Amino acid sequence: MAGGRINDDDVKAVRDAVPIDAVVSEYLQLRNAGGGNLKGLCPFHDEKSPSFQVSPSKGLFHCFGCQEGGDTIAFVMKIDHLSFSETVERLAAKAGITLRYEEGGYNPTHQRGERIRLIEAHKAAAEFYTGQLDGAEAEIGRKFLAERGFDQAAAQHFGVGYSPAGWDHLTRYLRGKGFSDKELILSGLSQDGRRGPIDRFRGRLMWPIRDVSGDVVGFGARKLRDDDNGPKYLNTPETPIYKKSQVLYGIDLAKKDIAKSSRAVVVEGYTDVMACHLAGVTTAIATCGTAFGGDHIKILRRLLMDNGSARVIFTFDGDAAGQKAALRAFEDDQKFAAETYIAVAPDGMDPCDLRLAKGDDAVRELVEPRTPLFEFALRQIVNRYDLDTPAGRAAALDEAAPIVARIKNVGAQHEVAVELAGMLGILDTQFVVKRVAQLARWARDRGGRGPAPGPRAAAGPVQAAPAALSGPALNLRSPAHRTERELLKLALQYPALVSPAFDAYGADEFTAPPYAAVRQTIAEAGGAEQGVDNTVDYLTRVREAAPNDSVRALVTELAVEAIHARVVDEAYAGTQLVTVRLRAVDRRVRDVQGTLTRLGAHGDPEHLAAVQNELWVLQQYGRSLRNNGADAL
Repeated sequence: MAGGRINDDDVKAVRDAVPIDAVVSEYLQLRNAGGGNLKGLCPFHDEKSPSFQVSPSKGLFHCFGCQEGGDTIAFVMKIDHLSFSETVERLAAKAGITLRYEEGGYNPTHQRGERIRLIEAHKAAAEFYTGQLDGAEAEIGRKFLAERGFDQAAAQHFGVGYSPAGWDHLTRYLRGKGFSDKELILSGLSQDGRRGPIDRFRGRLMWPIRDVSGDVVGFGARKLRDDDNGPKYLNTPETPIYKKSQVLYGIDLAKKDIAKSSRAVVVEGYTDVMACHLAGVTTAIATCGTAFGGDHIKILRRLLMDNGSARVIFTFDGDAAGQKAALRAFEDDQKFAAETYIAVAPDGMDPCDLRLAKGDDAVRELVEPRTPLFEFALRQIVNRYDLDTPAGRAAALDEAAPIVARIKNVGAQHEVAVELAGMLGILDTQFVVKRVAQLARWARDRGGRGPAPGPRAAAGPVQAAPAALSGPALNLRSPAHRTERELLKLALQYPALVSPAFDAYGADEFTAPPYAAVRQTIAEAGGAEQGVDNTVDYLTRVREAAPNDSVRALVTELAVEAIHARVVDEAYAGTQLVTVRLRAVDRRVRDVQGTLTRLGAHGDPEHLAAVQNELWVLQQYGRSLRNNGADAL
């Protein structure tokens, strides 16, 4: 850590200098939420509709789904797992602010936080490698790039470099920059040799792997020489800053265009990403030596902001094991799978080969959405059976129908069921449609008797609790329950009056479990915004999304019950919204105050500072709600 406590004025200067929306936008896409606020999918818990809000004017964020909240410092602490001091130092460096320390003054050689030191080592290594690419020894690397259609400008754009073939060129360079042997080993840039640390990467072409904020966290290294006995591609090992299941190559370059176009293209390798970007497909990214999985889905979903036009296109070979990764997306996240397509290049060429053979236009044509992942997944199943026999068709239906039944959108489910009937050669299409609908009903009913296995059960208490309708019974004499009921009636009957603010409310802001269940059901149906143009279809979707008959009955009841106001307008809706939100904030304030009491004066200073910071943020937000009403939402 630093040589003393960071000066309070400097902390305030850092907090004021770095806009919270600029920092948060490095990790997820933000959209207008009204009232000067922005909304997005929370990076701290898995959710289907945005409950995470940012207030640029107040410099605050808060998630009403998982209750994470705070200022810019709190956000970076949480998302990058940094201490308070490390976070302030990192943000100060971005803002060009020189920090002062209370004990001993400013000391430029003070011990920095571990993550920051490792990031700095990787930045220095990336500069070293790019400098080496111009040398005589790297001629073989330049030739490799040229043969694949990449010139010097392309190499510079992607930061491609070269690691010298000697034992410790980089290690000696970084030692000269003040990094210790322990830091070099921990970073994965060096490894233990017989006489001390040696370079991990030697005689290879180097691609820097950056996280979503643009920091270099690792490298991918391509073998160039026949006498290199290592693997074709060698990646950085798991380190405190590099988790291969949580990084996507090219995400730093692609994130803005992914968010802007609501499209991402997943390819297999570093050269494929380069080829796509140079061909104009600037939304291309790749995994780094691992299968595409759940953590990768979360990164993309936060950028895509789940909407009807979002598209994810996988360009894996027709026979490649990589197709299993695409199918895994179906298993991990059904909503994500609904937006996902498979594009298979002619003759099984990857984008890099395709660009060389047929040019940029062919690459752009390749990534136009081809086969929906649902269709691809079903064909993979159906092709395993003998469809010429009744037994084969029945067995294929038994395996494929449950997959179709998992599609939440009833219209899409019906369409895919009809497609399945065609694939199987079953002439009685309605038989297949009814079979799928029956399986879907059974799944919903099972969900109503308690937490179901799989992702929904693992989503946390906010989602699991409402389904069981456990807890105290409704008490309409309770002011809290009365307001919650009024707000839900508005959300069902007059969604335009409460949108888009209502869709940012978490289920746990409703203290009555039945009301929390209704709130969750509205979210599952796509949110109140879905009802702005057509209330009837929206109510149908909400009822169909209900996990059981009890919740479905309550939805119907609230949809027809009279609202207790002579004039139902924005002012009345705003009052209900503010009252429910303010009660939730006050409850959280009491919880945090209790935590402070338990920590006492002898708690860990870092933890104490973080809790005090959260309390301050909550109190500021509560004051704003009381003073400004619905304008503060």
